[in-house]
Amino acid sequence: MTVTERFLNYTAFDTQSSEESQSTPSTPGQMVFAQYLAEELKREGLHDVVLDDKGYVYATLPGNVTEDLPTIGFIAHYDTSPDCSGKGVKPRIVEHYDGGDIMLSEGIVLSPSVFPELLAHKGEDLIVTDGHTLLGADDKAGIAEIVQAMTWLRDHTEVKHGRVRIAFTPDEEIGRGADHFDVEGFGCQWAYTMDGGDVGELEYENFNAASAKVTVQGVSVHPGYAKGKMVNASLLAMEFETQLPADERPETTEGYEGFFHVTSINGSTSEACLSLIIRDHDRERFDKRKKLVADIATKMNSRYGEGTVTVEMHDQYYNMKEVVAGQQHIIDLALKAMRRAGVEPRVQPIRGGTDGAQLSFKGLPCPNIFAGGLNFHGPYEFIPVQSMEKAVRVIVGICQLLA
Repeated sequence: MTVTERFLNYTAFDTQSSEESQSTPSTPGQMVFAQYLAEELKREGLHDVVLDDKGYVYATLPGNVTEDLPTIGFIAHYDTSPDCSGKGVKPRIVEHYDGGDIMLSEGIVLSPSVFPELLAHKGEDLIVTDGHTLLGADDKAGIAEIVQAMTWLRDHTEVKHGRVRIAFTPDEEIGRGADHFDVEGFGCQWAYTMDGGDVGELEYENFNAASAKVTVQGVSVHPGYAKGKMVNASLLAMEFETQLPADERPETTEGYEGFFHVTSINGSTSEACLSLIIRDHDRERFDKRKKLVADIATKMNSRYGEGTVTVEMHDQYYNMKEVVAGQQHIIDLALKAMRRAGVEPRVQPIRGGTDGAQLSFKGLPCPNIFAGGLNFHGPYEFIPVQSMEKAVRVIVGICQLLA
């Protein structure tokens, strides 16, 4: 079976995660797919295959050398984003892409005029959607690549390697992918998540991240008799938002620039709620951003009365660079494997987070390597077959270089 065939099989499973659910996995479809993966790994002859009650799948490829080598791991997540439907995915392969528009469905076009990154893959075979769902390359491509690499090493006994552990996790897209990960049981010195984007990406810096829920209490009075009495909670929620820096939003920032992102505002005269996320690569600037949110609430309470505005703020994850930067050999190994596979590395910061960020702070250093997909979380998502094949070679190369 090829890596493409594996990936296409995986897209048939609806594995959207849900922030509204408190269970793990957050949706039943994820457990269905986890069961399929566990059975597949057993069929492929991997050892120590475990599917736990939280939906985490673990397995081992035994080493074939006598010397004592580090045990390393490869990790991917199987849930897909809540941002776009993952049910009834209809993938197809556009062979030898010619650089023009791709008609996904009537009136839905994947065009290089909107997505110029297409042109970097001219001549390659692109897997696309029908324009009505996401594709799921984030991160089912990573799973397919890991499984394919393990079966290749299984079949090529002349290639020496140490013990390799793999793991597939639920609920990464809603920030819970590492919550129940058994780091001690995984038993690795370090690992790599195969969860990056375009070919060549290698990432070991990510945002520090926090979420904030701002609740505004108003006073609802008949509007005909409201003078001096009404406090409109919805208007105060909007006032809160206007005090955040207008030039520090996702749509106005790039690279190492952090931001505030209001994800929702809803409410009425009597009560309103504003949800936002806070991001910055630098820990000191991150702390200042959180303080600004708290200070806005304090300022508004001094104007409108104590308790009018309350803020619940929670840190979500931190920049893995704090952990990984001191272990340069982990990065160097991946860089060398990429170049041997004919891939030019592109080291860059993640404007987001991965399971690897949280795992790094749990004692498992875990940089992020490309899975090959582009335009994640929407119907214009695509992945070149050749990028998946290169990712497989990188995984194999990392294992081989350690022997």
